[in-house]
Amino acid sequence: MSSQKTVTVTPPNFPLHGKVAPPGSKSITNRALLLAALAKGTSRLSGALKSDDTRHMSVALRQMGVTIDEPDDVTFVVTGHGKLQLPAQPLFLGNAGTAMRFLTAAVATVEGTVVLDGDEYMQKRPIGPLLTTLNHNGIKVESPTGCPPVTVHGTGRVQAKRFEIDGGLSSQYVSALLMLAACGEAPIEVALTGKDIGARGYVDLTLDCMRAFGAQVDVVNDSTWRVAPTGYIAHDYLIEPDASAATYLWAAEVLTGGSIDLGVAAQDFTQPDAKAQAVIAQFPQMPATVVGSQMQDAIPTLAVLAAFNNTPVRFTELANLRVKECDRVQALHDGLNEIRPGLATIIGDDLLVASDPALAGTACTALIDTHADHRIAMCFALAGLKVSGIRIQDPDCVGKTYPEYWNALGSLGVQLTY
Repeated sequence: MSSQKTVTVTPPNFPLHGKVAPPGSKSITNRALLLAALAKGTSRLSGALKSDDTRHMSVALRQMGVTIDEPDDVTFVVTGHGKLQLPAQPLFLGNAGTAMRFLTAAVATVEGTVVLDGDEYMQKRPIGPLLTTLNHNGIKVESPTGCPPVTVHGTGRVQAKRFEIDGGLSSQYVSALLMLAACGEAPIEVALTGKDIGARGYVDLTLDCMRAFGAQVDVVNDSTWRVAPTGYIAHDYLIEPDASAATYLWAAEVLTGGSIDLGVAAQDFTQPDAKAQAVIAQFPQMPATVVGSQMQDAIPTLAVLAAFNNTPVRFTELANLRVKECDRVQALHDGLNEIRPGLATIIGDDLLVASDPALAGTACTALIDTHADHRIAMCFALAGLKVSGIRIQDPDCVGKTYPEYWNALGSLGVQLTY
């Protein structure tokens, strides 16, 4: 159920100029929190994101005996004992997909039964392929629906030899198994069975983070990794800014002809969504086809930007977007057509955006249903920079990954009405 609260963005009619520091990367923060928790000793995570998703991860880790201090707004100090303890009650993870997938695997190291649950949206997000792989390797897990809640019967030992997983639906399954594999009693291979992986760049992020915390991972071939049974060692780790968050600011810059200093160059990001900057830079001559599989969280930004492009844009390989916080393909289609009927069409898993530069400067009475999805709220704010009258439901849902988003727009001179 979406909140009745709305926010309306008034088109600024001037270029946006200023400096905005994006929050820390959600993807990296949640990986580093887990690996620091599994390590023995104290790790200092700097530049971290403090948001709903990372709060759910840190609260769950505290429930399992990990000490986590927060000396300031961008730092976690994590003291682990090399082993997660049995929590006294179920772990509630809201709609944090990374926390749910990563912890479902990680709690296999716990001695005893752990229940992982989430909100109504999380209870519709599939996790079946990960459960199947764990069950095949002697880790007993149950989920009546193939979605959370999940019950994991941990034995405190990981005796698997080879995890096989189809990473086509979510690279998070692959990352979850890789991070667990270093806690094995012997080397464990992690192998892809499908033809492709949802977003390989996120697996690279996982491997970089694992190696920083002392893991030894060998690349056997394009689809197989061998992870040594090293466990993890405490490490001070600097987390880079969130590339997905940066996409909104890059888009706001080109939509208004402005200049926004993020304090970090696009080429300095290691996250996959930074690839979107090359597409954004081509506006209003974006390519006719944009492949979404390797920069999934940037697609909502690009789809809204495409509405103002000179020529139509077709977004392909979007199957993964249907199992995010909501069905983002449908939500983008519905929101764009609220702004102007016929602006978007769905064909299979492709999204076609008709594009019309003449949209800029027009008015509408669109009410955007965000489905409590932070990315839908943030991307349609971009449309509000050019079209007046767009109301966005549940603006507080941006707290999932970018709590300061509306304040960031305001700092650039954008007027917001609640």
